[in-house]
Amino acid sequence: MISKAPSLFDLPFGDAPDLALERQHAAAFDGLLAGVDEAGRGPWAGPVVTAAVILDYDNLPDGLNDSKKLTEAKREALFDQIMTSAHVGIASAPAKTIDRRNIRGATLGAMVRAVKALDVSPRMVLVDGRDVPPGLPQDGQSLIKGDGRCLCIAAASIVAKVLRDRMMVRAEDHFPGYGFAVHKGYGVPRHHDALGQLGPCGLHRYSFKPVRVAAGDDL
Repeated sequence: MISKAPSLFDLPFGDAPDLALERQHAAAFDGLLAGVDEAGRGPWAGPVVTAAVILDYDNLPDGLNDSKKLTEAKREALFDQIMTSAHVGIASAPAKTIDRRNIRGATLGAMVRAVKALDVSPRMVLVDGRDVPPGLPQDGQSLIKGDGRCLCIAAASIVAKVLRDRMMVRAEDHFPGYGFAVHKGYGVPRHHDALGQLGPCGLHRYSFKPVRVAAGDDL
């Protein structure tokens, strides 16, 4: 159980995860330690994407860190290495699910599905943030800012971020004019202006106020 493993809650908020402590933690669960993270909670459009990763601590990609601290080129390179050296589960929730369940519920549900999508069942799941998703078949721990403190969560953050960015780049072909390939659905001025000119499209989250306003539903 949790008490038998070295605690990761005492990990410092530094520039990179602590490999030695995490390796000990993973060994306590026979290496079956999964990190879970998401990409896309904040955007006005597009899915939220989640990933679960079980790393091979004897074959780690070099430079794993919080995806937000990495360049796009570095994330892409690490993505390929993670996909070939680790067990990876992926799930997403589209805008309609986000509108129906709210962003928190949609994200937590996708996290559970990502863990269940792993081809090897973990014995412990570490989740970035404050919440342990309800419905996990394994024990779980949440870790605030875990993507910068824990390698397996960092790997999950990279997988989720790269996949979501690729999805939004492809979305530009189907929904031109919004700039999805550039801003990935986030609420930047260019996106705000496009919403005003074109109105929402099928990728927009109507539960987010800027989209409701643009649709005339928040008067």
